[in-house]
Amino acid sequence: SRVRLGVMSILMVNDRVDFSTLKETLELTDGNLASHIAALEKNGYIIVYKQFVGKKPKTTYEATQVGRDSFLAHLNALEFLLNMKK
Repeated sequence: SRVRLGVMSILMVNDRVDFSTLKETLELTDGNLASHIAALEKNGYIIVYKQFVGKKPKTTYEATQVGRDSFLAHLNALEFLLNMKK
């Protein structure tokens, strides 16, 4: 999906990204982002880190090696399809 591709794109160029940054960058609601994050975590594409900063919870995300490999394979497949049409 467009949202999951967006999440993975952001995580590919950043070590870790917090929920608020993903939400603002992708212009999503909390619930929409949370459902896509859950699917990516279930498939082993991301790791979720939950911690407290002061008294506030902070959740950050990181792409796993499986997630990175799958993202690159997806990009390669898209590039292959685009090159077939030339």
